[in-house]
Amino acid sequence: MSQDLCQVRGTNLLVALLVVLFAISSWVDINGMFVELPILTQKLPEGWNLPSYMAVTIQIANIAPFVYTAVRTVRPQCNIEVPVIYGIIGIGILSCFLLVFFWDATAVVAGNVHSVGLLSLQFFLALVDCTSSVAYLPFMGAFKRQYLPAFYVGEGFSGLLPSLVALAQGAGEMRCVNETIMQNVTVNGESAMEASFIVYPMYETPKFSIEIFFGFLFSMLLISCISFSLLNFWPYVKKEKVDLEWERSKGLPYQVSMLLSPSAESYELDSSENQIRFLPQSSSGQTDALQLEMNSQSQLLDSSTDPGCGGAELADSVAAEGEETTSIQRKLVTKWEYVVFLLLTAWVNGLANGTLPSIQTFSCLPYGIDAYHLAVTLSTIANPVACFCLFFVQAKSVRSVSALSVLGSVLAAYVLYTAASSPSPPLSRHALGSASVVTAWVLVVFFLTYTKISIAAILREEGRRALLWCGAFTQIGSLVGALVTFVVVNIYGVFQQADMCA
Repeated sequence: MSQDLCQVRGTNLLVALLVVLFAISSWVDINGMFVELPILTQKLPEGWNLPSYMAVTIQIANIAPFVYTAVRTVRPQCNIEVPVIYGIIGIGILSCFLLVFFWDATAVVAGNVHSVGLLSLQFFLALVDCTSSVAYLPFMGAFKRQYLPAFYVGEGFSGLLPSLVALAQGAGEMRCVNETIMQNVTVNGESAMEASFIVYPMYETPKFSIEIFFGFLFSMLLISCISFSLLNFWPYVKKEKVDLEWERSKGLPYQVSMLLSPSAESYELDSSENQIRFLPQSSSGQTDALQLEMNSQSQLLDSSTDPGCGGAELADSVAAEGEETTSIQRKLVTKWEYVVFLLLTAWVNGLANGTLPSIQTFSCLPYGIDAYHLAVTLSTIANPVACFCLFFVQAKSVRSVSALSVLGSVLAAYVLYTAASSPSPPLSRHALGSASVVTAWVLVVFFLTYTKISIAAILREEGRRALLWCGAFTQIGSLVGALVTFVVVNIYGVFQQADMCA
């Protein structure tokens, strides 16, 4: 009965919450380190060169997902998601715990002092987060498709929660100080005191320490590990799982698989009679038989079952769906569509994860420090909002997904234009300019996020292998986007930083 109370539109809210908490571990630690940069750069020897060192460290860690993808490709029969996920979350928990004590450890490397404690532990955290892209999605293939948006909501929270904690901490809060300097100047043999004025940014003292912030990241990973264990071993969660590969191999229609959504042992196919036998468990533990007779031209369900198990409602729903279904074979994604979806995944993630985060300061700071903070905060919120929207509306075709990616790319082009025009982008001295750049950042994050999760939801129906390659192309796109942007920013110097106190 308690499980029925948790059901909303076919989604168990408690299981969805566990999925959200599990998905938070995907990028919460690396996102947390980046939002803490305004404080770290003041205390570590690299200063504002620290982000470039961190970016290179993350790209080196991409070797882990590529090795994982290669192993799964060579040995597809080996189901290693669960032990790999336990391994990477465990590494993340241990690394965050050690960061509390060793984040400020330094040593001389190649003649210069470097933050060996922070960067070495960040490498292990990057191994965790990069591998999560290819390990978490196939694991979610074991659940009903309506839980995939919950996974992306959790992934969005992995950026939002550290940002909110850093906001409460006061990380990045600054004020412009106007200081008067009196200098003794000699003119024509006569000495006189001359006043000069300089304006420089000064960061505020944080409300709590870096150690406490890393302790928060440690606790979030610990909660994610507990949630993952419950998703694996709690019998309550079992009814929310499906055998996706079994459905595809038997050619189950999408409508029926969505309505039934049983676990692997909950239904069987009787090929001699061309029918599916669904075996729900009643509250007394006894099994009632519900037969779904399916014809290649139509579907008809005419059976009875225990009302306590929701059999009557299920029968009506399946019968209604049967009137609209002309074939028992669910339409699968063609090879051409499959390739398009993977390429769009790489493109969208290259923009969202590789290019845009690297140029946000160039794009927003010319419009003022308030516009910058507003763009960062609201765009972070736009990520989980886009994931939540997938519960209600989803793009389901190549045409709609392509249209969304084009829209996101156009907005990204505008954002890149403002960054390339720094320190004097259009309307930089006008309130309309600040409003436009903040709006553009919110919308570009929303549409790019919505596009990539829509693609993942489509590929989810193609099995765990498709989700594996979706995760692999996510990392490929992110890697290429980050490397290209690194070269453009740090080697060719295309983007110029605006003065925060101009």
